Amino acid sequence: MRISAKGRYGIASMIELSWMSREGHHVPVAILAENLGISKIYLEQIFSLLKRSGLVASVKGAQGGYHLAKPASEISVYEILKALEQILFEPTESSVDERAPAIESVMQKDVFRPLDATIETLLAKIRLSDLLEDYINQKNQNNFMFYI
Repeated sequence: MRISAKGRYGIASMIELSWMSREGHHVPVAILAENLGISKIYLEQIFSLLKRSGLVASVKGAQGGYHLAKPASEISVYEILKALEQILFEPTESSVDERAPAIESVMQKDVFRPLDATIETLLAKIRLSDLLEDYINQKNQNNFMFYI
């Protein structure tokens, strides 16, 4: 499966946002963009889609920025990707429907629909809170100093 830069940056920025806003702070897109090495303009487009999908909320003003619209434990990777890459979850187009409808039916029934359902189920099980926990563990492991 090939997830676009928009999807990958969206997941990464949601992890970073959940990390930075865990104490109730609002995080400006500029800070997220700088921390992740992503274009601020591109990240603003991503956050516009995430906001439209109800995954993040924003506050204007000097102390403004973004925060999660609901707890990280209630946000799945499926929701993030669906907000950013609708085409990823559209049904597979017919290939040989006109000339070989029985083959097309078999492919849809036995391959494409089960594949779509499996991917959706897997991504729905992965919570932003799980990713944040793994991120914190990785940060803690990387902070250990080893002396010889």
